[in-house]
Amino acid sequence: MPTITLTQQTTATPEEFVAGLTDFGPGRADLFPNSADADLRVHERGDTFADVTEGSGGIWERLRYDWSDPGRVVLTTVDSNVWGGRSGHTYTFTKQAGGTTLVHAEVVREGKNLKGKLLGLSLGLLGRKVLGGALEKTVRAIEVRVP
Repeated sequence: MPTITLTQQTTATPEEFVAGLTDFGPGRADLFPNSADADLRVHERGDTFADVTEGSGGIWERLRYDWSDPGRVVLTTVDSNVWGGRSGHTYTFTKQAGGTTLVHAEVVREGKNLKGKLLGLSLGLLGRKVLGGALEKTVRAIEVRVP
């Protein structure tokens, strides 16, 4: 079960980054390349949580978002066609001197079937590069949104 840890610095504040993470409206795919707008379904949303199905390319995941802690957003996999077990994402934010924010992302991938196990193996080998590139795109897209 691969666990990929990533870190990216951004000019966005933690609050601005959380706002991007929890924007489930049109254009989400501009922020998150692996979340196609056509595959996005918001099942329930509250002030500090959401139940969302998202994905792309035939891979989908139903996630429970929790942003009740202002310095942390936890995405827990509730259901998926490939991921199970302890799969999910955790984002933590640390304000830096000079006004930047350090975004720390931890992605856990536990395959629940053959396709998931093969994807998990691939991520174990290439995950830092692939997911690191995706996180960098997300950070830059959120920075562009900030006035």
